[in-house]
Amino acid sequence: MPNPRPIHEMESKWQAKWAAEKTYKAETGAKNEKFFGLVEFPFPSGEGLHVGHTRSYFALDAYTRRQRMLGKNVMFPMGWDAFGLPTENFAIKHKVRPQDATNKNVANFKRQMQSM
Repeated sequence: MPNPRPIHEMESKWQAKWAAEKTYKAETGAKNEKFFGLVEFPFPSGEGLHVGHTRSYFALDAYTRRQRMLGKNVMFPMGWDAFGLPTENFAIKHKVRPQDATNKNVANFKRQMQSM
């Protein structure tokens, strides 16, 4: 029996397909029922996601996927709640500019979220 492909290969394949086909894009002016899923935006003042992020974001992600499967036009926005005192403190601790810390942390958060 041949070895199955590693999970990261399968994930990469499907993530690339979904991105190319814009599977998760909401359509402006669509006639089907609309569903809007909203959760608080992550505050990227740390170096990565923690379990609190995964609990709330990915529960709603699963629910919005189900709504898409039911034929609804789903909008599930994700953004970043950046700057503020936590970011300032992180930047001071790591001796970097707050903007640089935020850009680096946002890129890492996005990578982590997309891989999940």
